[in-house]
Amino acid sequence: METTTQPPQQEPTIKETTVEELTSILKYLQAEYENYKKRVERDKADFQKSASRDVIMQLLPVLDTFELALKAMPQEDHLKGFELVYAQFMNILENLDVKQIEASTLFNPLYHEALLQEPSDKPQGTILEELQKGYMLNGKTIRPAKVKIATSKVPHDN
Repeated sequence: METTTQPPQQEPTIKETTVEELTSILKYLQAEYENYKKRVERDKADFQKSASRDVIMQLLPVLDTFELALKAMPQEDHLKGFELVYAQFMNILENLDVKQIEASTLFNPLYHEALLQEPSDKPQGTILEELQKGYMLNGKTIRPAKVKIATSKVPHDN
């Protein structure tokens, strides 16, 4: 019967230890670099959204004035030209992911700003009138809709 002897376990050499340490450091640095690249891309996207927001905020008053002019204008042929410009303007905003805030529901302070209250038979907090449109950019409110809301009717003593 032959007996085989295994060589004794050898301790890792300094060279092997150094290679393992350097490999570990390299993997860590690669992961850090990947995280850095992702963070820079995210910051760049956030900056672009913020820049878009600033431009859009400057354009919204122009849009408001345009809407007022359309409402005040008599129904004549030149109205069509204004309607086309308005539609084009709205299309640009839509392409920039700007959405109008719905203002025909119940008041929500995340999306609406109550400027007026009026006693009504409707449930309290129901939006009665939109005074100025509100807008969202990338799902975040950039300007709340300014609205008039219903309050409960106060009974009169006769």
